Amino acid sequence: MGEAEAVVSGRRTVPGRIPEVLGFAPHTGAAEAPKTRGKALRDRVPRSSHDVVAFGAGRPDAVRAVEESSRGRVPELVPIRVGRMAATPFAFLRGAAGLMAHDLTSTPVTGVGAQICGDAHAANFGLYGDARGRLVIDLNDFDETVVGPWEWDVKRLATSLVLAGREAGADEDTCRRGAYDAVGAYRRTMRLLAKLPALDAWNAIADEELVSHADARDLAGTLERVSEKARNNTSARFAAKATEALEDEDGQGPAGRRFVDAPPVLRRVPDGEAAAVAASLEEYLGTLSQDRLPLLARYAVHDVAFRVVGTGSVGTRSYVVLLLDHLGEPLVLQVKEARASALLPHLPDVGFEAPEVAHEGRRVVLGQKRMQVVSDNLLGWTTVQGRPCQVRQFRNRKGSVDPAALPADQVDDYARMTGALLARAHAHSVDPRLIAGYCGKNEELDTAVAAFAVAYADRTEADHSALVTAIRSGRTAAELGV
Repeated sequence: MGEAEAVVSGRRTVPGRIPEVLGFAPHTGAAEAPKTRGKALRDRVPRSSHDVVAFGAGRPDAVRAVEESSRGRVPELVPIRVGRMAATPFAFLRGAAGLMAHDLTSTPVTGVGAQICGDAHAANFGLYGDARGRLVIDLNDFDETVVGPWEWDVKRLATSLVLAGREAGADEDTCRRGAYDAVGAYRRTMRLLAKLPALDAWNAIADEELVSHADARDLAGTLERVSEKARNNTSARFAAKATEALEDEDGQGPAGRRFVDAPPVLRRVPDGEAAAVAASLEEYLGTLSQDRLPLLARYAVHDVAFRVVGTGSVGTRSYVVLLLDHLGEPLVLQVKEARASALLPHLPDVGFEAPEVAHEGRRVVLGQKRMQVVSDNLLGWTTVQGRPCQVRQFRNRKGSVDPAALPADQVDDYARMTGALLARAHAHSVDPRLIAGYCGKNEELDTAVAAFAVAYADRTEADHSALVTAIRSGRTAAELGV
């Protein structure tokens, strides 16, 4: 046992401490200790102080920040990314995680770290299928995930809800209320999890209970419509639309399928590039659980294409790989370049270590697994032509609510649901008693973060306006409407 403390349990002497795993401290000590520590943090970082929005003289010019974040991306796709960010202020926020992280370094943090999404805006929650095809709802984008301040995720979510509500045409009181309710749901959910036994808390708030827990009944009809659409959003459906059958040389029938060019979103790639992607799947197999290998052994690679995705991800290398089984049924994998988290340079400014990352795809995958209740059972990572990538199923019954298209009376429901999901995700890597102790019973934190969200939404609108002006003046190239 080395230097570990020991306690006597019956006739056995057992280690008194569980070793720290993956950078997270073990949950030890008296039941009230983490809660007490959380309460004590209020003296150093009052909850009311989270309304602070500070922009120093060294803040990057918004347009320059967009240009800098585009470095290393596929040059011909950068105008598409800029065009998507220019669509609305909410779209700008979605592509500007690094700029917001820079700004958040000037705001209060408790110093409590969690595995954070890093880009927890309101459009990064959604539905997807588990291994048996049942729908799960959770956070679903982890490109920026790091161990960092839990407050950063909460403030990004709250700000995004204000911007999405404004885009949807909701009045200002409704938008502020959305931010306020998201933080309130986060706080109440963390308090609930803090009261449960550890194992129960880990698996708490099953998806079928989420609407009731978050008091989001007005959202139920929207979620059901999204669920129906998600159930049909499969590899087979995508392959039917995006590929064509090939005839064998003897004309005896189909010899497989291949992707059909649909520029600029989907394009076939040269043979050498396709071969490199296909070859990378060998490394990918080594990152999977051994029990998945017999399943994938029943498929053969038939084609590879490049596919543009997302807003913040546009310009990164992203491939779809078509695999067919013995009956010609498809499975489509996405092999997506994993860049360093946009938050990484800013962590030391708030007292968090910026860790060395051996493989960015591994960082994304492990971060995702630490935050989700259920993850894609084919989630892994690989390297393509020297670039780290994550690998996942493409179109595994994915569906999402567009928060910017919600009726005004559903904005607060959606806010409460996403706030609860964010708390559940954070509680997998930080003791919920600690954060619950800090957040407390009253609404002081809710009010402060809602005020921050409104102010930061105003700043984002100004940044978006600056980008639009740069496009109109010719300073920045953009391809609009793609």
